[in-house]
Amino acid sequence: MSSLPDAACYKARMRILAALFLVLAAPIFLTGATQAQAAPPIHIVFVTDWKAQAEHGGFYQAVAEGLYAKRGLDVVIREGGPDVNVPQLLAGGAADFGIGSNAFVVMNLVQQKVPIRAMMAIFQKDPQVLISHPRRDINSLADMKGKPVLISAATMTSFWPWLRAKYGFKDSQIRKYTNNLAPFLVDPNAIQEGYLTSEPYTIQQEAHFTPKVFLLSDAGYPGYANMVLTTQKWLDTNPKAVQAFFNATKEGWMHYLDGDPTPGNRLIKRDNPDMTDAIIAQAIAKMKQHEMMTGGDAPAFGIGTMTDKRWKQFYDTMASQGLYPKEMDIKKAYDLRFQRHTPQNFQ
Repeated sequence: MSSLPDAACYKARMRILAALFLVLAAPIFLTGATQAQAAPPIHIVFVTDWKAQAEHGGFYQAVAEGLYAKRGLDVVIREGGPDVNVPQLLAGGAADFGIGSNAFVVMNLVQQKVPIRAMMAIFQKDPQVLISHPRRDINSLADMKGKPVLISAATMTSFWPWLRAKYGFKDSQIRKYTNNLAPFLVDPNAIQEGYLTSEPYTIQQEAHFTPKVFLLSDAGYPGYANMVLTTQKWLDTNPKAVQAFFNATKEGWMHYLDGDPTPGNRLIKRDNPDMTDAIIAQAIAKMKQHEMMTGGDAPAFGIGTMTDKRWKQFYDTMASQGLYPKEMDIKKAYDLRFQRHTPQNFQ
């Protein structure tokens, strides 16, 4: 017979049974935990619209800091270039997410009935500029009316119609721009298109003078730029992954602008050895100075935000110039469901 009192004997038996249960159940709990930990990350190929540069810094920062990985994503960035067609890669399945350089990219896809949408806009302002030599007769975009302007073929169906409508520019002013700065540098009367963070700096370095730079968005040119595009299939079948990409990208840009951009810059220079610290630094400074990411609706809703109002403004402006039909479902160009405007977007 047991020497323990009945109550003590009962408690001892319960302790033994509890210990035995834990031993037997442990493999089940461990197997479940192991399976959860072993769930493979979702692989995403993200292609940029140009060679690696500061304008892509937040994406690279998110990779470098493990912000995508923390959310269960395995994101691989592939840099673009002059021969890279981002929508074509997305439509063909060669990439999952990509950069749309400007609002025309997705609006044209709507016209072509291609199911690709913008799900966030990094630049609240389009960085397109017109550049002149430091001449006295050019102090605004309006002063360029009637003067020769070097523009690319793509520009003829993008911001040129807006310049025609707002300032009375004429097609007779157009001179062909081939991404070669030489014609501009040798002609003191030349005016040409450019990108805020690129051509002005190159001109200053090569020609040793500071050009006059006119940012079109500061004069009211509508439209987002540096947008993240993905297919309707991704939006519909894996919205959790799209949300995770949105959140990580947003955090990456916040860290790149307000923290230490060194991790992102290291990856940028790995992909594009032509990028120097000086080029990157001036680009970051200009993006901050002109509030490219933090202007527009970003103060209210954060980096990456888009609104119906801004998209309609862009559409109405361009439709009035005959670039788009008067009846067009512009909401097929973008998807706002991932911009929940709550603290979770910063998690």
